[in-house]
Amino acid sequence: MRDNRFEPEAILDQLKSTLREEADAIYDIVKHVDASYLSAVELIYHCTGKVVVTGMGKSGLIARKVAATMNSTGTLAIFLHPAEGMHGDLGMVAPNDIVMAFGKSGESDELTGLLPALRHIGTKIIAVTGNRQSTLAVNADIVLYSGVEKEACPYNLAPTSSTTVAMAIGDALAMTLMKLKNFKPENFAIYHPGGRLGRRLLLKVADIMISREKCPILPAETATIEEIIIGLSSYGLGIVLFSKEGQTLDGIMTDGDIRRLLQRYKSDLFQRDVTTMITKNPVTIQKDIMAVDALSLMEDGARSLNVVPVLDGTRLVGIIRLHELLRVS
Repeated sequence: MRDNRFEPEAILDQLKSTLREEADAIYDIVKHVDASYLSAVELIYHCTGKVVVTGMGKSGLIARKVAATMNSTGTLAIFLHPAEGMHGDLGMVAPNDIVMAFGKSGESDELTGLLPALRHIGTKIIAVTGNRQSTLAVNADIVLYSGVEKEACPYNLAPTSSTTVAMAIGDALAMTLMKLKNFKPENFAIYHPGGRLGRRLLLKVADIMISREKCPILPAETATIEEIIIGLSSYGLGIVLFSKEGQTLDGIMTDGDIRRLLQRYKSDLFQRDVTTMITKNPVTIQKDIMAVDALSLMEDGARSLNVVPVLDGTRLVGIIRLHELLRVS
C-alpha cells in the first residue's frame, strides 16, 4: 500500500516552503537593524576583555556557533552555559567582558537567573531577543531585536525561523567586526591551520618543494641524451635540471620534451647537441611565494605546467610539482 505522505511534489513543496519562510524572516529583520546594532558593534570593537556568549536550549546552540565564528574571525569569545554559570562558571566573566545573551522569549529561568550576578560583576549585556519587554531585554544595555512573525514549523512551535534569524544576527556582527579589524584571509588561516584554507594560505613553495639535492642535475655542455633519460627514469620527477655548478639554472628538459624530441628526430636524437634542445629560459618560481599563487601560475598559463624549477633569487634550490600543490590546496 502506497504511503501518500511521500508524494514527491508535496515533499519538495514543504522543503521549499521552509526555506522561503526562513529566508523571508531574515529579510524582514533587516528593517530592525538600527542604532542599537551600531552601539553593539562599537561596544564589542572597543572591548578590552572577551565576548561571553550565552543562551539556553536552541538559543544556546546558536550562541555556541556565534562564539566559534567570532573566535575564528578575530573577536575573542567564549560560550557560557547559563545553568553551569549558576553553579560556578560565572567565574569566567570579568568586568571588562561583554555578555551577549540569546533568548527568543528572554524569560528562560536559567538565563534570567544570571542577570543579577552579571550586574554585580559590572559587565555590559547585549540581548538578542524577540521580546523587547522581556526580563532579559529590560536588564540589558543594548537590545538587538530578533523577533519573527511565525516559525517555519507548520505548527509554529519548533524554533526554526527564530533560530535562523538569531544566527544571522550573530554572523552579521562577526563579519562587521572582522571588516573593522581588517582581519585578512591570512589571519583566518592562522586560526585554521589544519583546514584546507589554512594550508593554502600559510604554506609557501619552500615548505613543499623538492630540494635540489633530490633532483637530477646535469651540466648541459657535457650531458648526453642517455644521461637525461636515466635521470628522468631514476628520479621519477618528470624533469632534469641543467647547471654548471648546481647553483644557477641553465635550463631544463622534461619527459614531455624527450617524447616530442624522439618523435621529431627518431634515433638521430642521440647524436644531437643537448645544449641546442634544452629549454634555456623556463618558467621558474621563487621559493617564498605562497603555494596558492604558485598553483595559479602553473595552471593559468597557455598550457598547464606539471613541474617548475624553484629559485632563491637566482640560485637553484629545487623544484615544485603540480601534484604537491594540488594535494595541499
